[in-house]
Amino acid sequence: MGIILGPNQYGKAENRVVRIVRDIARHEIRDLNVSTALRGDFAAAHVDGDQSQVLPTDTQKNTAFAYAKKHGVTSPEDYALALARRLLEATPAATGALVDVEEYAWDRIAVDGEGHDHAFVRRGGEVRTTEIDLSSDGAHVRSGLADLTVLKSTGSEFKGFLVDDYTTLPEADDRILATSLTTTWRYSDHGQVEWNKAYDDVRALLLSTFATTYSRALQETLFAMGRAVLEAHDEIEEISFTAPNKHHHLVDLSPFGLDNPGEVFIAADRPYGLIEATVTRDGEGR
Repeated sequence: MGIILGPNQYGKAENRVVRIVRDIARHEIRDLNVSTALRGDFAAAHVDGDQSQVLPTDTQKNTAFAYAKKHGVTSPEDYALALARRLLEATPAATGALVDVEEYAWDRIAVDGEGHDHAFVRRGGEVRTTEIDLSSDGAHVRSGLADLTVLKSTGSEFKGFLVDDYTTLPEADDRILATSLTTTWRYSDHGQVEWNKAYDDVRALLLSTFATTYSRALQETLFAMGRAVLEAHDEIEEISFTAPNKHHHLVDLSPFGLDNPGEVFIAADRPYGLIEATVTRDGEGR
């Protein structure tokens, strides 16, 4: 039995690229975490130590910064597509380039009721994400968001579930529903996509559907959110969710002579239920 090299790739992880647009008085900021990787015929580097076909990871890093200036960052998707194309052009042995981008949001600091031209405050939590996989087959684009924490203080129940010898969870007719949402959506056609507009619209649909859907389980809510996105965006083929339950347990205040009609809770960070689902299109409907 012979020994051969299996699938492999290499790259530069987590380049912190901050692009300031300052050629006008009202500056703009794009704050990115960029990871790149190349795959292809790099067997010689592994087997023989021959680096002649290897574009150094340091060069990948430099390209990420240079393209933030040369190409600009109008959106994570547009920037990542340009960066992936450049890395493939520069590396003849590469058959594919993977570029992952996280974008951290900043808001303008309000001064006298107006957003300041060049002072910003970092928005907590939520991160915008993009994954570009570029090869001779074309570009595969996944956009998304991570750590979007949402909560409903009512409009949620959980009952009628399977019970066995180890079940202690009581049924709930009215409970807090909260999660820290991570979701990605895959574009089937991205030729005419306005990246920022599409992202804003999907995010708004996710939030409005979460808020207005009566939930009999987090699973039902996720499906409703995914369905709303696919119905509104023909260019999106599927959307995937990872949603940890952020449990809130009612605190017993009776030892202190106090009632607690669903008003005081303890937020438990672990253990937690982890719900994952993908909502996709039925091929017969396309």
